[in-house]
Amino acid sequence: MPKELVMPALGMAQETGKVLRWLRAPGEEVRQGEPLLEVETDKANVEIEAPASGLLARVLAPEGAEVPVGQVIGWILLPGESPSDLPADPTPLPPTEPAVAAAEPPPTAQLVAEPEPARPRASPKARRLAREMGVDLRSVRGSGPGGAVLAVDLERLKAGEAADVPHVWKLMAERTARAWSTVPHFFLQRDVRADRLVAWREALRRRGQSEVTLTDLLVKLVAAALRVHPEVNARWEDGRVRRLPDVNVGIAVATEQGLVVPVVHHADTLTVEAVARRRAELVGRARAGRLRPEDIEGGTFTISNLGMYGVDRFLAVVNAPQAAILSVGRVADRVAAEDGLAVVRPTVALGLSCDHRALDGARAARFLETLAAWVEEPLALLQ
Repeated sequence: MPKELVMPALGMAQETGKVLRWLRAPGEEVRQGEPLLEVETDKANVEIEAPASGLLARVLAPEGAEVPVGQVIGWILLPGESPSDLPADPTPLPPTEPAVAAAEPPPTAQLVAEPEPARPRASPKARRLAREMGVDLRSVRGSGPGGAVLAVDLERLKAGEAADVPHVWKLMAERTARAWSTVPHFFLQRDVRADRLVAWREALRRRGQSEVTLTDLLVKLVAAALRVHPEVNARWEDGRVRRLPDVNVGIAVATEQGLVVPVVHHADTLTVEAVARRRAELVGRARAGRLRPEDIEGGTFTISNLGMYGVDRFLAVVNAPQAAILSVGRVADRVAAEDGLAVVRPTVALGLSCDHRALDGARAARFLETLAAWVEEPLALLQ
């Protein structure tokens, strides 16, 4: 029986996906596991792999079509099958933004060639809302990266509010406010000595591991702490807490398309060098719009590091359905008390946002205590 291709769900709240590009034409051979098409969601551009080997026999969703999740977009003929085995030919899906026929000018009018206006940057959800509202996206000031129009901009426009401050982290703050109004969250924070963490990174760089960052070290320390505190490596699903067997740490990454969270799978089993290589690969894919479904699936905990933007401390929104997310500020010299004296030492603010349905304050505090101790003495983890 021919293998159907369906629009995949690449996120918890995804309703539709947009077909950006087919990488194979009808009639061409495809191999299972090879990239077959590119799909755009409101989070990322993702390469979708062929689910089976055979011939791409029929494409129902042309490039530019926005398709509901789960809808059939094409078919693959398996070896030994023929086109007669395909189901009845349905009407192909129209492109998302069909061309509008221009009215014929009066006979005396002189035609002047004008350049076509650039397509405004916007997420698929924002484009759908704009069509429903009858709004020209060129008239909306976007709050996403590079001025991209996001769904929240259309929602605020509908409410009569102006969109301003085009920065991805403002969007995170708005999502935080909405999430905290509907889900019982709580937040813990500790200022942690970071001079030995920085020294560890410099030692690795002197050994030739120049790609290792503080985020990589934190991924390794967080993964180890999650093994010690498995109650934090959990999700709130179907009204209950589900502890997860694997430790898969997501890293929040700002891209031109918006904020995405690629995942370092089995981070607790990797060396720091392996974490660094995987993180660099994922960030490169994210910023090039080439993330694969497996790159963003399966996360059990998330780290959001804004230190490189000069942020000292902030409140991160939980990446539902995960139980918690760690916020990391910049490492900076700060005054602290030590043996009754005021001293200056490198310090980093670690914050833990938690879903109270999945995690209580005492368990969260113990996890943060373990993590803070390893940040202050990272080599203790290796002993």
